[in-house]
Amino acid sequence: MPITSAASRLGTTAFDQTSPVELRPNWTPEDAKLVIQAVYRQVLGNDYLMQSERLISLESLLTNGKLSVKDFVRAVAKSELYKTKFLYPHFQTRVIELNFKHLLGRAPYDESEVIEHLDRYQNQGFDADIDSYIDSAEYDAYFGDAIVPYYRDFVTTGVGQRTVGFTRLFRLYRGYANSDRSQLAGSASRLAADLAKNSASAIIAPSGSSQGWSYLPAKQGTTPSRTFGRSSQGSTPRLYRIEVTGISLPRYPKVRRSNKEFIVPYEQLSNTLQQINKLGGKVASITIAQ
Repeated sequence: MPITSAASRLGTTAFDQTSPVELRPNWTPEDAKLVIQAVYRQVLGNDYLMQSERLISLESLLTNGKLSVKDFVRAVAKSELYKTKFLYPHFQTRVIELNFKHLLGRAPYDESEVIEHLDRYQNQGFDADIDSYIDSAEYDAYFGDAIVPYYRDFVTTGVGQRTVGFTRLFRLYRGYANSDRSQLAGSASRLAADLAKNSASAIIAPSGSSQGWSYLPAKQGTTPSRTFGRSSQGSTPRLYRIEVTGISLPRYPKVRRSNKEFIVPYEQLSNTLQQINKLGGKVASITIAQ
């Protein structure tokens, strides 16, 4: 993704401007320290780590050259610390989403991937499922033994990537300063509905003043809908759903979460966005209406 104002709004600038963290040959103890910090940030989903929670023995093994970066990642993901933060409090579908994000740097591409890992977890256990991510050809191709996993679908390489990967990763990633354990949706799966329908996920900005950071779709899909503008007989059949937060005119209540939704044809999309802007609204997402 190029370094643009859009990248800044979406919270991906940090990934555009930094290289992957790698433990190169002839590394120093300071290099190892940076790797350890990067692994904790990535594998633990940027969750706050107390000094008493640090895996000191594993850190020492890495610093002394007894563990590769890959093996350190594996050990952290299998640790009781990881299980306490992610395995025990969540449903397994959510755990699988997080495993993909933490270990492969992407979201699941389709429902079959989730089913495969769910089956392995149920039949072989959690540790075996963790091994399946780290011992995969995909992990070796992108990270090898020395690179800390990173959110690779934010960087367009064209190699082994899918278009839906970018949008789905945004359902799991909610900003550079956000933690996987401090999100509005809590322990619920972020992708189950999109994967079941095999549809792309809406991109919702992760932060900002009334710009969608606090937006949550209605659980029953009952967000009020209306056609905003008039379509002609020969108009393009494809309709778009615009979900809006932060309408600030006096006649609208001051609410943080979106409860306004507009369904419009393609040719009226631009005009509708202009009218929403005049109303003081902020667009939380634009998706193809089902």
